[in-house]
Amino acid sequence: MKIYYYVLASQRFLLEEEPMEEVLRERTRHYHEQEKEIDFWVVKQPAFLESPRMAQVKAKCPQPAAAIISTNPQFITWLKLRLEYVLTGEFQAPSESIPDPLASLTSVS
Repeated sequence: MKIYYYVLASQRFLLEEEPMEEVLRERTRHYHEQEKEIDFWVVKQPAFLESPRMAQVKAKCPQPAAAIISTNPQFITWLKLRLEYVLTGEFQAPSESIPDPLASLTSVS
């Protein structure tokens, strides 16, 4: 099992009100220049919130939610400091209650 760290907020806040696209594009460019593997993902309506142990976190977050998930805790800490009004945490996956750490409840059309 791996530890995944996350920043969680409403989709509107995280994907529309904040300039996250620019931040993530710049980080992606930096990773490519450093030949580093991407270790972060944006997930709309993250399925990990459906885990019983995440019920309190889900209750605190306006829906529909979005998350930036990473295996790099420093990146999540940096995002928390930059964004301010977000929830952060961690979980282990794959597990019985979270089989896919990057799964979304949103169907792609």
